[in-house]
Amino acid sequence: METLNMVHILMILAFVAGYAFIVFEHRLHVNKGAAALLLAGGLWSLYFLGIAEDLHTATHALEGHLSEVSQIVFFLIGAMTLVEVIDSHGSFRLVTDQIRTRSKLRIMWLLAVMAFFMSALLDNLTTTIVMVSLLRRILPNRENRMLLGSMVVVAANAGGAWTPMGDVTTTMLWIGGQVTTLGVMSALLIPSIVTMVVAVLLLGIGQRGHYGGEAQANDQKVEVGARRVLSLGLGAFIFVPVFKTITHLPPFVGILIGLGIMWVVTDLMHRKSDECRAHVKVPHAFTKIDVSGVLFFLGILLAIGALQSAGLLSMLAAALDRMTSSPQVLAGTIGVLSAIVDNVPLVAAAMAMYPMDMYPVDGQFWDLIAFCAGTGGSILIVGSAAGVALMGMEKIDFVWYFKRISAVAFVAYLAGMFTYMGMASIGLI
Repeated sequence: METLNMVHILMILAFVAGYAFIVFEHRLHVNKGAAALLLAGGLWSLYFLGIAEDLHTATHALEGHLSEVSQIVFFLIGAMTLVEVIDSHGSFRLVTDQIRTRSKLRIMWLLAVMAFFMSALLDNLTTTIVMVSLLRRILPNRENRMLLGSMVVVAANAGGAWTPMGDVTTTMLWIGGQVTTLGVMSALLIPSIVTMVVAVLLLGIGQRGHYGGEAQANDQKVEVGARRVLSLGLGAFIFVPVFKTITHLPPFVGILIGLGIMWVVTDLMHRKSDECRAHVKVPHAFTKIDVSGVLFFLGILLAIGALQSAGLLSMLAAALDRMTSSPQVLAGTIGVLSAIVDNVPLVAAAMAMYPMDMYPVDGQFWDLIAFCAGTGGSILIVGSAAGVALMGMEKIDFVWYFKRISAVAFVAYLAGMFTYMGMASIGLI
């Protein structure tokens, strides 16, 4: 069994230090993207110099993680660009004009339900990008957007956990054969709904009254072709999971195809007025996406990859296995850890550690792994792709989220988990 050495300890210390810089970004006045890139570079340097058996092995490990992370980064760039093109045409106003209620609670419930089911169809990252862009048109006040955006993250993560296409960890288990489509959907739908409902109820405490005229504040011009662009953009997002299912290609290929089609269509739509219509074209949208947020995403995922290549995550999984033999406790712990460490390598380690003859297909252990890894990331804003996207788009402080949202997300997480265990105890699963 692999044991900790001095390089492992240095990597852990470096990760803790880098994580602290990310957590206290606003107090240190150092952008979290810079901290994440330095953390990734430092961890991989330690891995190359002190752990890798040879240069070829180390390079292969880095290239493998870079391939996986790049797919997510390209997907993120494509999705954010599509959203910016839709937004530049004023297309979101076609949707926000239909939200006529000014009640704080009604808007909260409406957005939560939309995020929950949209995430189940698409994925939690895409859903958060679209919903936060929508929020900017409904609520000009940033403080209100921060609260509702955080609620969207919890709802989107809950909505993504119960379908194979909604969350990357559920997709991993589905592709690996640990869960089936109908099995995981029937088992996790109700616990996921409970998680979303409990979060909205808790966040809705004190949210009585109305937003005044704010909910209807939207004077953005609706550009020519806005309805066509909205339909094309939403079609591109829906196309991604369908394309992935048919071709088995990674999702970033589908989103790039959608972006390419959008680029051609908008160029043709505005070909006769290049100068005055430049702001609604794709090249201008590239200038508006949050590059620092994308680089933060790249850095933090590469840093986690270094920890995985060094064997630290496997050691963590083995330590958990020695601490408890209860699958419920193990899955619950993995869920909480996924708020700190990326849930993908945690789930990958669990899949490698526990063979199918120990826990059968659609068994309670795999259901709980899918649910806990998918929803546990909501506990901290850096615990899920949806949270990282929100952090980048709305510049939400880690400490603010921890104080206002983490306890709510944790209680909602436990409520969903206990709901599943209760259903299993009475034979509903």
